[in-house]
Amino acid sequence: MTDKPRTRERLTAEAQNACVVHETSGCNGAAADHATPMLISVVIPNYNYGDFIADAIDSALNLDWPRVEVIVVDDGSTDDSADIIRGYGERITSLFQSNAGQRVACNAGFERASGEVVIFLDSDDTLSPSLVRELAMVWHPGVSKVQFQMQVVDAAGKGTGSVLPQYTIVPQPEEIRRWVLTTGTYPTPPGSGNAYARAFLARIFPLLGRDPSCDAYCVAAAPFLGDVVTVAKPLVSYRVHGRNDGAMSQLASDRFGRDLARACWRFEYAQTIARTVGLDLPSAALHKSLQLLPYRLASLCLLPERHPIERDSTLRVLVDLARAVFIPQGVGLTARLAIAVWGGLVAIAPKRVRTRLVLWRFASASRPELLRRALKALSVVQR
Repeated sequence: MTDKPRTRERLTAEAQNACVVHETSGCNGAAADHATPMLISVVIPNYNYGDFIADAIDSALNLDWPRVEVIVVDDGSTDDSADIIRGYGERITSLFQSNAGQRVACNAGFERASGEVVIFLDSDDTLSPSLVRELAMVWHPGVSKVQFQMQVVDAAGKGTGSVLPQYTIVPQPEEIRRWVLTTGTYPTPPGSGNAYARAFLARIFPLLGRDPSCDAYCVAAAPFLGDVVTVAKPLVSYRVHGRNDGAMSQLASDRFGRDLARACWRFEYAQTIARTVGLDLPSAALHKSLQLLPYRLASLCLLPERHPIERDSTLRVLVDLARAVFIPQGVGLTARLAIAVWGGLVAIAPKRVRTRLVLWRFASASRPELLRRALKALSVVQR
């Protein structure tokens, strides 16, 4: 016997019922009305992404959920973004500020948000209509964030075939917490791939610090202040178009040192948060992260004069890399070995070859087809 096909109406009802089950425990602040689904706030910070902002807003408005508020914060754009945003009228809440950076824009957006769940959607990304239904299925008291996989698309919104993060197993909150305490990092999507509990965000907002992004703080704090729940489905489109702050479509040598410095700031922030709940995140953990070691090696090999870690060396990175291969941190053994082999090749290769190896590691769309097939056959990547 097979199950009857689930219609959109039935799926929506299931998702709402999943939330209602938890409402008395905090899923929804309106405890007096147990049938009221939780309110979702989508905060969209924007700066000069007039080419993409309408797609982002439309995706938020088209979420298959009865209670969604959309708050767009324009950070002093000089293109046509403001006109596009104003065109939505009262369908959204529009805020306009002088250019101050994403972190400040998200602070302003969170201050206006009323939802029990908050999503900070980058203005060049889009959400799947079913995202909130999937979120409601796994929501429970004590969640700090629910994270989703993201499908990588190009500037025109066409899928590249890549998905991130890629999981060999779907991590449980306890595993994520353990990996963070061991390596300072865990498999997580960037900003738009996360939905946060308002109660969690209230403990860390307004965001203050050296990192100009919003997700740096939220992603770093989440495992210490609640459960990080993973939905291993690509429910967000992550647009790579050459102007991204995070994604890379071509090699930019100066970005590795900058990104590594920001990772060190985030780690210091995570240490501060960990101490507030009686946990110790040792400084040595940062040198065990297979997420950060490739950045460290690329920074040293491509632009050593801007490397932000004093007295660092290629040999030290390779030693740390060899040790990290044997430390569980959400990466399969084959993938860990592949990173170690890549590191060894980068360290000994001539500059021209080294540059190509770094590009292939950080810009998946640049990989030759033969390499893609090999990585997939070896289960280093799933897509």
